[in-house]
Amino acid sequence: MSDSLDLTQFSRREFLRLSSAALISMLVLSRTSFAYADSGIQQNATTPLGRLTMNRLNLFDIPNVKSKVIRKLTLDEVLPITNTAISSDNSTNNRIWYELNGEGFIHSGDVQPVANILNEMVTNIPSAGLLAEVSVPFTDAVYDLQNPEESIRLYYATTHWILGLIQDSAGKWWYEVLEDFYQKRYFVNPKHLRVIPLDELTPLSPSVPTNEKRIEVRLADQLVIAYEGDTQVQLFRCSAGENKNGVSLTPIGNFTTDYKRPSRHMIDGNDHHMNTFNLPGVPWISYIDVNGISFHGTYWHNNFGVPMSHGCINLPPDSAKWLYRWTNPVVGVGEQRAYKMLGGTQVFIR
Repeated sequence: MSDSLDLTQFSRREFLRLSSAALISMLVLSRTSFAYADSGIQQNATTPLGRLTMNRLNLFDIPNVKSKVIRKLTLDEVLPITNTAISSDNSTNNRIWYELNGEGFIHSGDVQPVANILNEMVTNIPSAGLLAEVSVPFTDAVYDLQNPEESIRLYYATTHWILGLIQDSAGKWWYEVLEDFYQKRYFVNPKHLRVIPLDELTPLSPSVPTNEKRIEVRLADQLVIAYEGDTQVQLFRCSAGENKNGVSLTPIGNFTTDYKRPSRHMIDGNDHHMNTFNLPGVPWISYIDVNGISFHGTYWHNNFGVPMSHGCINLPPDSAKWLYRWTNPVVGVGEQRAYKMLGGTQVFIR
């Protein structure tokens, strides 16, 4: 082990406590099977799972990129996160490494913490639809039940609108789900979507006046801080825009969260300030300008504390959900969006 790397090892119980969004906030710091969730792999209640967000990543024998490579990992490979380590490398705000399956270590930025929870099918679907989230590492939605090869992969913690139920020719039930960019439909295994209960959609701190709530984004520290009056009520690590030629891709200035939606298929730069991407089910979006810059949940990386975006403010899904519920305007239950020209929550980006 390198002398320059001081590591703190944690027990599994400590890891479960420390690897939450609170730790990330406080530290100043080749496709697999069609349906992973149906593979028979069961999640240990005391051990979280991690999904690899990129292909051909190295698994090291110790938490150091200069150490021995044990093997290559593949995109969407899912392994138990059996331990964590924090390096003393002060060149990055994200110093967390994960041990996977007791085999070796990988930097946490390339691993999405996931769960593998199956759900009972909901049969009472109102006309407005039901908001749901993927509760398994991934599921493959199909566009045509007669041609299941034409599919799109939906990832853990992404959000989607269930519009109805349909039974295929073999008698299997599927949720009919809205693809909201092109206004198409696709079909998802009901076991893989958790309908979000109403108590997870209600506003937070609704009695606090709008002018008493404000958000501060500190780009130098990659921090998002929420205030009620002079009281700090929340702090998150984020991944905002990279700095290109001395200019931040996340705009600096004063904004408001005038437009919000709980789910969006972000694609091709027409709805989002990116170049090329295809991101179905981006969760918990709070827009701050007409160019699509927003706070939103992020599932394609876990490198919070490090600039990663083309302008948006990436957050862990649970953090983005908290911000979505706490800010104005309020998106009503069953509504796909809310827009308010005046009265959004103040955002100060510095």
